[in-house]
Amino acid sequence: MPAIRDAFYMARAIQLAKKGYYTTDPNPRVGCVLVRDDAVIGEGWHAKAGLGHAEVEALKTVQDATGATAYVTLEPCSHHGRTPPCCDALINAGVSRVVVAMQDPNPLVSGKGLEKLKAAGIEVVCGVLQEDAQALNRGFIKRMTAYRPFVRSKLAMSLDGRTAMASGESKWITSAEARADVQRLRAESSAILTGINTVLADDPALNARVDFDVLQPVRVVLDSQLKMPVTAQMAKLPGRSLILTCADDRQKQAALQSAGFEIHQLPGKSGRLDLQGVMDFLSQQHINEVLVEAGSVLNGGLLAEGLIDEYIIYMAPCILGDQGRGLFSLPGLQRMADKKQLKLRDVRQVGLDLKLTYTPL
Repeated sequence: MPAIRDAFYMARAIQLAKKGYYTTDPNPRVGCVLVRDDAVIGEGWHAKAGLGHAEVEALKTVQDATGATAYVTLEPCSHHGRTPPCCDALINAGVSRVVVAMQDPNPLVSGKGLEKLKAAGIEVVCGVLQEDAQALNRGFIKRMTAYRPFVRSKLAMSLDGRTAMASGESKWITSAEARADVQRLRAESSAILTGINTVLADDPALNARVDFDVLQPVRVVLDSQLKMPVTAQMAKLPGRSLILTCADDRQKQAALQSAGFEIHQLPGKSGRLDLQGVMDFLSQQHINEVLVEAGSVLNGGLLAEGLIDEYIIYMAPCILGDQGRGLFSLPGLQRMADKKQLKLRDVRQVGLDLKLTYTPL
């Protein structure tokens, strides 16, 4: 059955794409399998921006791809970027058939690659394991179609919905296993977003502490009034640390730049940063996936404006009491009709805790 065979080899291509899961930003994760006479003759995946795309890497592993079928998780590119077009490589290699999981959402490509292959006399099939391929690149797809990143908020709470004691003490609500799981969430994110109050309270590093190769996420702090101390540890770490502000204080900006921060002044709204504008800016920075690690004010603001695509909530089997701090500051909610409804997508146990995945309805 051709459809079953196509799904089998595409599943392998998706496995290969996952090898670049933590390193391809801002490019999508892509895998490619070359098959001839029902046998795999070559494989490749995109490992890092600037390096060969999956199709080119797969072709490098074979001496002759004439008459082969190429299984690719994303439509082959047809434009010149940092690397030559993959369509040309497949055409020149003499492949006779190309099976694609999904069309590229990038307007520079979007269908053009498929048409170029067809014009060269190559049989093209699109849509095999499409949902699996889309799940690989939610951030890239969101940035290309909605012009903003895919935003996920990570929250840790007690059984009674508290994120910290009334004093602010929060270390540790969740288990070591849950905290290790968070490091993997950080590793797969393009950026980690927090607010200045969290920085002042915790002086976080906002990096991925993992034992595998990773492109460290960009650290982004919303700091409307430039309260960031020049001694903050994140500025001393490798990689980019951005402060987004609406304060026009050149002296403070210069001091923070000297400490190692990038300062970006964005439009404000009622003395605070415009969160829609923040997401527009992050998209312009080629950031695909944002992980929010923040307090109730920023989480409440993002929820109120509908800017969160997914919530990851680690619920610990402990009680912090009614004086503890909550997850969201939403002073505008007065009636039951105003409640924010979410849909549970996944639940699993991590250590002693439950990991709950929700999306907005």
